[in-house]
Amino acid sequence: MRTIKYPLLHYRLKEDAVLGILVGTDYQLVEKDVKSLKASLSDYLTRMYKKHDDYWLMDMIDPRMKIHEVKVRPVYRESTGVYPVAELMKVPIAVVYGETDQGYFECYLPLFDESFYYYDVKQFKSLLNYFATETLSRLTPEQLNRMMMMKPPKLDVITLRVNENRQFSKNRQAYQRTYEVLNKLTTQYPFSKAQQKNTTAYPEAAWELEDKTIDVIDKLMNSSANVLVIGKHGVGKSAVIKQAIRRITNLGKKTKNKKTFWQIMPQRITASSKYLGEWQQKVEKLIEELRSANGILWVVDVIRMLQTGGQGPEDSLASFIINFLRQGRLQIIGEVTPQELESMRRMLPGFIENFQFVKIEELNDKRTASILEKFSDYCEKNLKVKFHQDGIDLSYRLLLRYYPYESFPGKAIKFLGKCVSEAKLNDSTEVTRVDIVNNFINQTGLPALFLKDEQLLDKKELQDFFDSKIIGQPAAIDKLVGVIKIFKAGLNNPGKPINTLLFAGPTGVGKTASAKALADYFFGKGQKLKPLIRVDMSEFQHPDQISRFIGIGKEVGKLVKEIRERPFSVLLLDEVEKAHKSIFDALLTVLDEGVLVDAFGRVTNFRNTIIIMTTNLGASNRQSIGFKNTTDTETEYLSAISKFFRPEFINRIDGVVFFHPLGEKQVSKIALKELEDLKKREGFVKRNIQLTFTKNIVKHLTKEGFDEKYGARPLQRAIEREIVSPLANWLIEFPNLENQNLLIDFKKELIVTKV
Repeated sequence: MRTIKYPLLHYRLKEDAVLGILVGTDYQLVEKDVKSLKASLSDYLTRMYKKHDDYWLMDMIDPRMKIHEVKVRPVYRESTGVYPVAELMKVPIAVVYGETDQGYFECYLPLFDESFYYYDVKQFKSLLNYFATETLSRLTPEQLNRMMMMKPPKLDVITLRVNENRQFSKNRQAYQRTYEVLNKLTTQYPFSKAQQKNTTAYPEAAWELEDKTIDVIDKLMNSSANVLVIGKHGVGKSAVIKQAIRRITNLGKKTKNKKTFWQIMPQRITASSKYLGEWQQKVEKLIEELRSANGILWVVDVIRMLQTGGQGPEDSLASFIINFLRQGRLQIIGEVTPQELESMRRMLPGFIENFQFVKIEELNDKRTASILEKFSDYCEKNLKVKFHQDGIDLSYRLLLRYYPYESFPGKAIKFLGKCVSEAKLNDSTEVTRVDIVNNFINQTGLPALFLKDEQLLDKKELQDFFDSKIIGQPAAIDKLVGVIKIFKAGLNNPGKPINTLLFAGPTGVGKTASAKALADYFFGKGQKLKPLIRVDMSEFQHPDQISRFIGIGKEVGKLVKEIRERPFSVLLLDEVEKAHKSIFDALLTVLDEGVLVDAFGRVTNFRNTIIIMTTNLGASNRQSIGFKNTTDTETEYLSAISKFFRPEFINRIDGVVFFHPLGEKQVSKIALKELEDLKKREGFVKRNIQLTFTKNIVKHLTKEGFDEKYGARPLQRAIEREIVSPLANWLIEFPNLENQNLLIDFKKELIVTKV
């Protein structure tokens, strides 16, 4: 038998009324005298223990009480402001403190339901002053006055005898405690039936990873270790943890050693903290409640613990809990990638030393195929959606090629799960090969041409597409067509971005338009977001702006944010030479390996992007409309580029594309193209107004919209000024005009004629 001693603090309210506070619990009671108070509370504790097989955790060996006097300046808080009183008040408060059987010390402030731990008796006074002052400062002057009027309490003890070998009925309902911090910051796992309805319908099974599941269970149960499951994205880390938790929970129902698991995201701890030391108090309360619940903390995104709480890892949440981990007062399970583990070991080695590891390697083809077969069977039996084997095989090949930065089986389960959801939305009972291709197009924006080996490349159609989008730059078109042919043949390097190009030439000649055309062709078929990511590099001219570009610490940079949202895209780094040289150093790994790893081991993948950089280097002194000698001019561009960029940067670029200055003939073609696009604007389409432009309009726009220095760049402004604005004024005069053909001409001013 074990005897637990609960401190009882009792106040004499009046002659026949005594208030008792059972320290460390939620129990308070008023009785006529101390004897009756102790009898009632003792009887209640015993009945709750016998009925629910549960009791409040109290490990203080020899509790003591003292009256501690705190100086505080009361304040009146009103909507108009905060008004402190003139003089300090000395407020006596009762505290109960003592050593625990684990060797550390604990102190309770019973009237406020607050407590804290300390590890050296020398810390007691300063910590008590801090917590007491923080607590009393939240009270009103009236509340403080009532406290001062209370008579000093006395300390007594109530004992509870428990039999740790006692057997209980399996049908007995478990006693449910209310955990203030746990319930606020965490979610208990396994989820209840009500919670499961809001989660995925797919099985949380660790197929083909039985040995890893057993390893996790053994470490959690037999050695009470903190466990980190290590593996690349998609290898099954989360599935192993969930399976282990469910088995431990089911085992606890049959034995007395019942463990509970609580899932938490580290940032939730500090999200609602407003004053200094508040999140530390939450953590201590969280640990106390976990011990009471015999709980293990499942931390989602463990590396966030090094980013949460302070300015750096040394004053972070992870640093704060190191002592709790060392003393065995807190048990954690979580998952990390190998890169994250190395970053954590480098930044805070003392934290990692408290964990045991379970490593999960990538599965081979045979085991992956077995998992996909089991997933297919599950969907057919439980979700009534059938997969065709050729569709599963196709999805495997597509994911293997286009998602090289994620691992099987995770990426396959995620993709096939979306296919099932799409089928159910369309009331379909099967997922075919065609469905697989369509879903892949919608997720990546890649055209069917790249996804279907049997679909041949139509060279004429490809050439016509770029000829209609890019005017006056045949060399650039040939280069872009070549990129597409290499990718179609599957000969691009999978360990790098799809292609890395430098567009060189004067402004206003079609560099940005070419990048947009390539993005539309490559990634514009399905995804909802625009496939072109444009970053103006003139925004990053200073060395300290690299943090805005790629991110630093907790902050995610503009480049990383965009690529994570749109991994299948064309990345346009406009006027790249205007960025600071430190930006070029940061881009070296991106251009060479297609990845960017930050200080916390988080990987951003660029291997499904085409990176295009534009530059005006070598073009600043050229004023002529055309090239007299193309070869000499390209040599001048290359010379300027070589002088500006370091060799290691240039060597990582797959090709330099030269753009020629435009002549009036090319600008006329661009003007025609822009006028065709103007016809598609909403104001004309919704009124069914057809526009016809005369040659005079094209000639006028060519004259107004072309500049030898800026190329065709002024053309858009000329169209808005000379065409759009006058047309808008004309249409306002005819608000009910619909189903009409308009002839647009120019003779000193815009002329609109109904035809």
